[in-house]
Amino acid sequence: MIVYGASMSPFVRKVLAFGAEKGMALEHVSLGLGSDDPGFLEASPFRKIPGFRDGDFAISDSSAIIAYLDAVQPEPNLIPTEPKARARTIWYDEFADTILMSCGAKMFFNRVVAPRFLGREGDLAAADKAECDELPPLLDYIEKVLPDSGWLVEDRLTLADLAVASPLVNLGHLGVDYAAGRPKLAAFAAKMLARDSFRPWVEKETAFLQRAA
Repeated sequence: MIVYGASMSPFVRKVLAFGAEKGMALEHVSLGLGSDDPGFLEASPFRKIPGFRDGDFAISDSSAIIAYLDAVQPEPNLIPTEPKARARTIWYDEFADTILMSCGAKMFFNRVVAPRFLGREGDLAAADKAECDELPPLLDYIEKVLPDSGWLVEDRLTLADLAVASPLVNLGHLGVDYAAGRPKLAAFAAKMLARDSFRPWVEKETAFLQRAA
C-alpha cells in the first residue's frame, strides 16, 4: 500500500498515523507541490493529497483512504461501531479537516509554504487574522469537549483523536502556543504527538523546516 504526499500535510499525516496505529505497512512516497509523478496522478487526477494505491485500486482524499484501510483491517477498531460514538468520530474528523485546517492552512501557507517553497510573499495579514480571530474559538471548543479521560470518543484512542491531533502539529511548526490556558488540550497534544504514530513524522518535519529556514 502506497501513500502519496508530503507528511507536512495534516491530511497525509493523519493517514500515516492511522495506518501506524492499525499496524499496517504503508509505503510513503513524499511528493512536492504540483508533482507529475504518474503513480500519484493516477491515484489523484486532481492532485489532491494524499493519494493512495493498493495494487490496482487507487483513490485520493484522507477520509476515503481511511475508510478503505479500516474496511481492509477492522482491528484494532479505531472507528467505533456504536451509532452515537461513530457519528461523533466522523464529526471530529470533519471538524479537523474542514474547520480547524481551513483556519490553520491560512497561517501555514502564508507563513511557511509561500515564502519558503514557492518563493513569494504570503499574505501575512490573513495569517495574523486567522490566528487572532478564527483560531482561539476552535481551540476553546476542543478544550471544552475533551472528556476527563483525554480521549475524544469512548474514552479510548479513535480516529477522532488522530484527526484532531494532526493539525496541531502544523500549529506547532508555526510556533503557535495553542495550548496556553487550555490544560486538557495541552495534555491531549503532548500525549498524541508523543505516540509512535506521530512522533517520527513530527521530528522529520521539524528537521526539514529548520534546514529550509
